[in-house]
Amino acid sequence: MTFPLGFTTDHGFDPAEDHIGPFYYKQMGDRRVYAFMVEDRHCNLVDVVHGGVLMTFADFSLCMEATDHYKTEDCVTVSFSCEFVSVARIGDLIECRANLTRKTRSLAFVTGEIFTGDEVIFTFSSVVKRLKRDQ
Repeated sequence: MTFPLGFTTDHGFDPAEDHIGPFYYKQMGDRRVYAFMVEDRHCNLVDVVHGGVLMTFADFSLCMEATDHYKTEDCVTVSFSCEFVSVARIGDLIECRANLTRKTRSLAFVTGEIFTGDEVIFTFSSVVKRLKRDQ
């Protein structure tokens, strides 16, 4: 499958995300956009994207945003709440805009929306624990 121009993935970085995804990202000005293309393996028995896939994609996006793409630190999710607003189907391009609300010495607060086209299908709010990387 060919992915839209400018998007990349880090295959091998996180085995669970490789198995569920692949998930992609692209720098657009001062922010990143995260995306994946819905395949039949992402769907549940009623042919819409499984909620667990959307939650995993949101977690991928929010952790990338909280850590600046893991350049200097790692993180683990402490809390996560979400709302399923609509559905997505096979062939849809799913995108996420994650917003870093606040970063303290030990925590990062991230919110976001997942959408296909102009339609929001999922919203989330999360807190992650910042982990210093051993140098």
